[in-house]
Amino acid sequence: MAELTREHVRVAVIGTGFGGLGAAVRLRRAGVTDFVLLERADAVGGTWRDNTYPGCACDVPSHLYSFSFAPNAEWPRSFSGQAHIRAYLERVTDTFGLRPHIRFDSEVRSARWDNEALHWEITTSRETLTADLLVSAAGPLSDPRIPDIPGLDAFPGAVFHSARWDHGYDLRGKRVAMIGTGASAIQIVPSIQPEVARLTLFQRTPAWVLPRMDRKISGVEKWLHDKVPATGALRRGALWGLRELQVSAFTKRPAELSVVEALGRWNIRRAIKDPALRARLTPDYRIGCKRILLSNTYYPALAAPNVEVLASGLREVRGSTLVAAGGTSQAGGSGGGTEVEVDAIIFGTGFHVTDMPIAERITGSEGITLAEAWKDGMASLRGASAAGFPNLLTVIGPNSGLGNSSMILMIESHLNYMVDYLRQLDLLGGRNGKAALSARPAAVDAWVDHVQRRLARTVWNTGGCQSWYLDANGRNTTAWPGTTSEFRKETRRVDLAEYQVLRAPASRPSPTTTRNGR
Repeated sequence: MAELTREHVRVAVIGTGFGGLGAAVRLRRAGVTDFVLLERADAVGGTWRDNTYPGCACDVPSHLYSFSFAPNAEWPRSFSGQAHIRAYLERVTDTFGLRPHIRFDSEVRSARWDNEALHWEITTSRETLTADLLVSAAGPLSDPRIPDIPGLDAFPGAVFHSARWDHGYDLRGKRVAMIGTGASAIQIVPSIQPEVARLTLFQRTPAWVLPRMDRKISGVEKWLHDKVPATGALRRGALWGLRELQVSAFTKRPAELSVVEALGRWNIRRAIKDPALRARLTPDYRIGCKRILLSNTYYPALAAPNVEVLASGLREVRGSTLVAAGGTSQAGGSGGGTEVEVDAIIFGTGFHVTDMPIAERITGSEGITLAEAWKDGMASLRGASAAGFPNLLTVIGPNSGLGNSSMILMIESHLNYMVDYLRQLDLLGGRNGKAALSARPAAVDAWVDHVQRRLARTVWNTGGCQSWYLDANGRNTTAWPGTTSEFRKETRRVDLAEYQVLRAPASRPSPTTTRNGR
């Protein structure tokens, strides 16, 4: 009986959100079938599986927030809700035959590069395996961030993050605290305000909120997009083109955003009649510096009699009493030390974007983790390849985020890069695990310097706010300072001059797969 060996695959992909499923489709279309998707949960969907809070929806138009290779003529609204987006991803999974490649309940515990074998050794919660190429599609919105608040552990009521909604807890008639004013909070607040007894919003920084131009998509439109696919493509193209034209205001001429800012101020005035509350909800930074939010119901909900807005963060928790850090309350007085007794705390405090936890589990060629390599800030070549981590690609890595368009466009660009990366490995003799590519540190540094120079004049760096685009050192390691078409051009092909080619000893046998020991 032959010795049992670990399974070896050509490609291992972490995650089954848009990035992971898109990678699987592109691999199959490129003729690569020797791959697995490693998913820590029991279903596909990524952030659209995990975020099930009331009112959860996308702020990108539906026909742009979908794969170009999998158009959907059945979107029910111009801005679709979580359930419809998740159903779309389930349909993509089945249409392209991806389920046989998925390993559910398989959280990646560690991935370590083997310098001699030139492959990744991966340990999950269920198995161990090796792979020539590791693709991290875990995504920046995967792991919720809850701030370290003194006394929070002793709070006697319900505590949960927006991305881990407790559907077993009944909010009706409860006193609820909402911590944060980001994209999730502006959807949650109007959804729960009518049913709670009291809602207290802890607002460190007000957001710019514009009207949401949402409507039901008619049956005629659906029929037309289904029967004449070119009409759907035209619609998608128009949505894309409009957003491409907006990019220069964000990246080169932030002063032009003053027109949009005027719309934001009008949106506040029309819904908030109380001058003190209106002043509290009006940002003092340039619109676009933080993510622009869309809602028609957020401000009316804040004006309701059972809602109080504290212009302050949460300082500490004393039993069931929450203590504000400072600022002013809706009543107009000082919010410094304001105490509020609540039954439940909901955190809408975002995710680990600039310190992604998956980086702590990936160890490169020099024996250090990706988190250690990024201790001074995330950095990679074209948002995809980090120095010292051969044959590792990230989908939506450093400086590939957007402030005004669809991230699916950026994902597809990185998938183009992945397919060409594999093609280069094949040309170099890598099909049998004999070669690898390692990003040259000088190439990474040159790319990062190029991106940072372009970021220096953007609204995200100059708008006068502290946002999740910036890391702990105040460096913007998140946003892409250009158009999506520019990024697609930059990631269309792998430039071998930016990589060192690694080769395994010719005498070393290639990895084999033995599933039954025979």
